[in-house]
Amino acid sequence: MPALVIKNLPEELHRRLKEDAGRHHRSMTQEAIAILDQGLHRVRSVPPFKAHKGAFPLTTAFVRAARAEGRA
Repeated sequence: MPALVIKNLPEELHRRLKEDAGRHHRSMTQEAIAILDQGLHRVRSVPPFKAHKGAFPLTTAFVRAARAEGRA
């Protein structure tokens, strides 16, 4: 089984990992694996679409004219 070594782990992060592991009745290794697994499989949300306000309104007539000119 592969192994992972984390060098220069900040003391605060080590303390929090140890506390969370105790809270979940896991070893620190099991807790770290659970956190990594959860983080790597989380569905990343797509930011909401923001309408761009241009210099003029984008109307159906404008789109038809652009297509007629070959700018589709």
